[in-house]
Amino acid sequence: MPAADLAWMLAAFGLVLLMFPGLALFYSGMLNGRSVLNMFMMVLGAAAVTSVLYVLFVHGMVVGNSVGGWGIIGNPLEFLGFHDFMTDSGEGDIIGADAFWGAFYLLFAAISIGIVASGAAGRMKFGAWLVFSGLWIILVYAPLAHWVFTFSDPDAGYVGGWMRNVLGLHDYAGGTAVHMNAGASAVALALVLGPRTAPVGRPHSLPLVLIGGGILFFGWIGFNGGTAGGANFLANYVVLTTLLAGFAGILGYVLVERIRRGYSTVLGLVTGMISGLVGITPSADAVSPIGAIAVGFLSAAVVALIITWKERAKIDDSLDAFSVHGIGGIVGALFVVFFGAAAAPGGVQGVFFGGDWALLGKELVAIAVTLIYAFGVTWLIATVMNRISPIRVSDEVESAGLDASLHAETAYDLSPR
Repeated sequence: MPAADLAWMLAAFGLVLLMFPGLALFYSGMLNGRSVLNMFMMVLGAAAVTSVLYVLFVHGMVVGNSVGGWGIIGNPLEFLGFHDFMTDSGEGDIIGADAFWGAFYLLFAAISIGIVASGAAGRMKFGAWLVFSGLWIILVYAPLAHWVFTFSDPDAGYVGGWMRNVLGLHDYAGGTAVHMNAGASAVALALVLGPRTAPVGRPHSLPLVLIGGGILFFGWIGFNGGTAGGANFLANYVVLTTLLAGFAGILGYVLVERIRRGYSTVLGLVTGMISGLVGITPSADAVSPIGAIAVGFLSAAVVALIITWKERAKIDDSLDAFSVHGIGGIVGALFVVFFGAAAAPGGVQGVFFGGDWALLGKELVAIAVTLIYAFGVTWLIATVMNRISPIRVSDEVESAGLDASLHAETAYDLSPR
């Protein structure tokens, strides 16, 4: 890999790594002040579990040659223990046989399970969460990531995932495998756990929410830009579309808030920004700059409407993972069909620019399969675990707060000195 490409990819890796404290800050600020540290523990603890499993065998499940040539799951033994990554392979390849891609995809997996923490915030045992995280990475994330991220190479006899290579899905950086997957999984986990007993209330610290959201925006540049694979035109292009969609998302969300409630909020601003970023993730390489603005604006506007519905349905996806990541990912994937610009690097011609509707069916199939698989398997994992041993904390622990009860620490020490 040329030095310039390697330098950008390492920088992108660092940016994506920042998404973990960013997500923890964003989520913890939305909770009450008694479960702040627990959210940090959940996000970073799940990342730790993911890193061990990913190095052992999950990387092979994601990017390995499909078992039986079916495009369902990669060979878990192919990159066992990252054994091929201890020597310099020179030219990196898209299949993922060099050390950087192994580490980069590891972070994709880890941030996905971090998003799922929304469905368990403030009421799940920490040990149960770590076990759940490991099972989810193996049984939910790895198959979906293989379907979407792994390309076939007929000349080398290499078979990738069916969604990418047979169905012909267009998903630039994980709208399906990361965002829709995590959103649907968060809802399934929330339904198994049940709603919180204490009143939800407003976020305890909007500054934390704003800081966390800003760090996530920063990290998203690496998330989408690094997927380009080097310091090239594609990286430059997707960084621009990502930037535009994030800012347009702010406008889309706060406008809906203003119309529906009569005011706009900081929480809405940050939520709209994240929604716009989620929306552009599957389409960052396929839309024009104007299209990126439209994707970000409309994704956030739809999310704002869905969050209102979710509140009425009383589904305690505490931190709106399904609304922001699930719905935002769906809208972003569908907008490839409408706003795709043939001149963009992705080469997708949307129906608004003379394209046909063939891609719509492919995107709808991918969306439906992703949501059904993620929700169903996550619900099954959580239900079986809960039958073996309750995974939810007691009412007393929940009322006292998970920070003090589970971790013997508090985020804020207000006692007089």
